[in-house]
Amino acid sequence: MENVIEFRGISKKFKEFSIENLDLQIKRGYITGFIGANGAGKSTIIKLMMNLLQADKGEVKVFGMDYFSHAKEIKERIGFVYDRNVFYEALSLKDISRIVAPAYKCWNNKQFKAYVDKFELPLNKPIKKFSKGMQMKASLAIALSHDAELIIMDEPTAGLDPAFRRELLDIFQEVMVDERRTIFFSTHITSDLDRIADYIVLIEKGEVLFNKPIYELKERYAIVKGSTNLLDRDTEESFIKIERSSTGFQALTNNVEEVKELFGDHVVMEEASLEEIMFYVKGAHSQHD
Repeated sequence: MENVIEFRGISKKFKEFSIENLDLQIKRGYITGFIGANGAGKSTIIKLMMNLLQADKGEVKVFGMDYFSHAKEIKERIGFVYDRNVFYEALSLKDISRIVAPAYKCWNNKQFKAYVDKFELPLNKPIKKFSKGMQMKASLAIALSHDAELIIMDEPTAGLDPAFRRELLDIFQEVMVDERRTIFFSTHITSDLDRIADYIVLIEKGEVLFNKPIYELKERYAIVKGSTNLLDRDTEESFIKIERSSTGFQALTNNVEEVKELFGDHVVMEEASLEEIMFYVKGAHSQHD
């Protein structure tokens, strides 16, 4: 089974926003980063993946199964990492593990204790006294202790200090040593994805603009800078979005080879960061709406 998550023809209507006929595949065994502006539909899509929302139309499959017939089996194999406490605040991690353990067939208490030690979490302290980063680690320890094959996270690094973020990203990479595992996480901190993601999904207004391996994005996309007199109707075809100024133009291309052939040494080319790709692709998309 190549895809761990499959959306086929998914539609979901809200008062202010709708997803229409969405197709999305998430590959097994990789880290997929999910990016898009606030309000693009990221949280809605995560809720559909988790069966916290049901689609009006279309089919959601996780591990090749649908929630209608296999909800319990699917939930056994998913770990959702929250960025906030979802348990009673007065409970300690020790109490929580006693409550959570019976819900999972594969719960491994020894593994849970090992992760609690590794993440330097106190077992007997009430969760309300945990910082946001500690709550995130606690959530991850629980997910890993029931052998979750798919770990879903909504903005896991938001609001964490840079040192803690780096530590968390290192943990994600360690978790991926087990090749059965898949991590899917939404974030607006694109530099985190530059470091650890294998695939990037960009969403805008409920529509997937691309779902590509990160190496392909780095090979195909570039920022091009040059003099505006190089631009005409034909050469502009090579760019996704162009910004002009008094000193020249700056543009994004997704066809590096074509630009090299057309302009040679007359332009400067730089590798595009994920943030730049997201900004320009999104901008070009909204112009076509």
